[in-house]
Amino acid sequence: MKYKILLTYLLILLLPIGLKADDGYRLWLKYEKLTDAALLEQYRQALQSYCVEQKSATITALQSELANGLKGLLGNDVKQVKSVNNGCLLIGTPNVSPLVANLNLASQLKSLGNEGFLIKTVTINKKQCTVIAANKDIGLLYGVFHFLKLIQTQQSIASLSVATAPKIQLRMLDHWDNLDGSIERGYAGTSIWNWAELPKVTDPRYTDYARANASIGINGTVLNNVNANPKILTAEYLPKVKVLADVFRPYGLKVYLSISFSAPITLGGLKTADPLNADVAQWWKAKANEIYKLIPDFGGFLVKANSEGQPGPQDYGRSHAEGANMLAAALQPHNGIVMWRAFVYNTNPAEDRTLQAYNGFKPLDGKFNDNVLVQIKNGAIDFQPREPFSPLFGAMPATSLMMEFQITQEYLGFSKHLVFLATLFEETLKSDTYAKGKGSTVANVLQGKYSTGKLTGMAGVSNIGNSRNWCGHPFGQANWYALGRLAWNPELTADTIADEWIRMTFCNDNEFVAPIKTVMLQSRENTVNYMTPMGLHHIMAYDTHNGPGPWVDTAAQPNWKSTYYHNASAGGIGFNRASTGSDAVGQYFPPVRDEFEKLETCPENLLLWFHNVKWTYTTKSGRTLWDALCYHYYAGTDGVKAMAKTWDGVKGRIDNETFTKVQALLKTQEEEAVIWRNSCVLYFQTFSKMPIPAGLEAPDKPLSYYKGLTLE
Repeated sequence: MKYKILLTYLLILLLPIGLKADDGYRLWLKYEKLTDAALLEQYRQALQSYCVEQKSATITALQSELANGLKGLLGNDVKQVKSVNNGCLLIGTPNVSPLVANLNLASQLKSLGNEGFLIKTVTINKKQCTVIAANKDIGLLYGVFHFLKLIQTQQSIASLSVATAPKIQLRMLDHWDNLDGSIERGYAGTSIWNWAELPKVTDPRYTDYARANASIGINGTVLNNVNANPKILTAEYLPKVKVLADVFRPYGLKVYLSISFSAPITLGGLKTADPLNADVAQWWKAKANEIYKLIPDFGGFLVKANSEGQPGPQDYGRSHAEGANMLAAALQPHNGIVMWRAFVYNTNPAEDRTLQAYNGFKPLDGKFNDNVLVQIKNGAIDFQPREPFSPLFGAMPATSLMMEFQITQEYLGFSKHLVFLATLFEETLKSDTYAKGKGSTVANVLQGKYSTGKLTGMAGVSNIGNSRNWCGHPFGQANWYALGRLAWNPELTADTIADEWIRMTFCNDNEFVAPIKTVMLQSRENTVNYMTPMGLHHIMAYDTHNGPGPWVDTAAQPNWKSTYYHNASAGGIGFNRASTGSDAVGQYFPPVRDEFEKLETCPENLLLWFHNVKWTYTTKSGRTLWDALCYHYYAGTDGVKAMAKTWDGVKGRIDNETFTKVQALLKTQEEEAVIWRNSCVLYFQTFSKMPIPAGLEAPDKPLSYYKGLTLE
């Protein structure tokens, strides 16, 4: 028996280091020792020491990250030195570091701003070394994270010439966290902000949160729900916010707060929150002064107003611009900003909800103060699996605009389904608005190329909770990562982002990377297919949005009903938004409008978004609309089965803990995809009266069964 125990122990010792159990806490910053011996030796020769000649809190964070990262990746300590030798990594800003100043990099750094950086292979005193240079310390930190990523992804560092700066100024996470610890649309545990223990107890997790964000260039975080509790602005909570701001500051991460527009009433005892009332304006100025006295680099406010029951300036007959500008005036002396959400719609069923954000904000173009951004959801409805881009992008050239994506999978299976959202983000960003002719993509609009606005921004509604692996589903982390990478550079591809994340999070084994990248890149289209193909939208279960609910015909307001959106009848299915219907197509610039307007030219993946189509309509595949819809639903479930089969094939290439967890989640996703498919096919069949195409598996239960299901 003792020999068997000894043999088992030896086998455990011989397991590759990459196969040890991993709980996901380290995200994409695992820094596991490289297993390629030749490559490891190359890196060790190129990184014998590092030199940093300056000091600050950010530099301290940089040194800690660099030391830990290199020790983990190379398996040995890299010593810090005061002079440059062969194989030295030199880090500094030319205004502080004499060694960097002597390299005459000022002209190259000039265009990189406060957050950009250079990474170059240089020769100093006939000794080859690598320099990471920037104009500010935060640029150096971003540069160090980029350099570590090069090693993590096993790229050559022999002859480097990297120059990069963020193309978007404000790169944000929006937390919908409540003060009681719950998270609206959160699926990975409760809030990571422990308000009960703050400010006395500071969880080390806060630092790791800041590290993760800095590693992908995120520079702002909104701590609380847009459906804001005004208590966040009180003397009880502001010192707690200050502690978080202090932890985040070395990592370039500013703190922002969502505010309730009625706070002057609920907190200040005023009788009104009218933005043109002098007492109201003074209350907000005093509150801003109070905040900035505690947090000098406080970022500003995020505001949801006159939407879904939230108070706002329209309660007093004032415009969104007048409300935003009053808050902006209070923040302006402190260089603070206001992010004013355009997610505003009313309950009138006669007015297509898709029209309302554009109709409400387009007339206000040019009326917002310079320190206000209008924050627009990627589509005109609400974070659907697929939507056309919001027509507001490109339509407000005199206003600073900001993208709002949703990272948390509210409509996409929660943290149970593997859905890589970079493909959704990329699809939106590459969409051409034609605001200034061909090439006026949403990405270019967000970069301010067609705007006189002063600010640019991109936000993602966070999917982070206190679960050990942060995001619930191990692949949920990839969507947080993708948001940061695209906010830095909105022209990156989902393919590039997936490749980076897989290599940093799992391993560099191409026998793992290639198939899993394929899984990730196909996952969102699979989900669209089994949930809302061909432009269907908002047919989820009422309120929870978890599981199918195409039959939902009762809700708190008419435009929360599924039947409002799909309009299924014996005659056909879809929402007529052409010029003969609500004319939502008219909100787009002519080339886009013309494409969407006609059945023949409308992309089939948006067909039912813009048109009510007969069941017998012949699609581009030659199939009837009914048959095409069925084939999409079945392709979705087949796609999930293929994902699961691919995952089964990589067993042994990563740790068993992660493998088993993802395997179980894929099984759940397959079961729920079948429920989605069968529910929708059977329900819509009650209108089409047409058979499910031959060769497709018939649902084994009646529609009544699926109507009675509630997904957990």
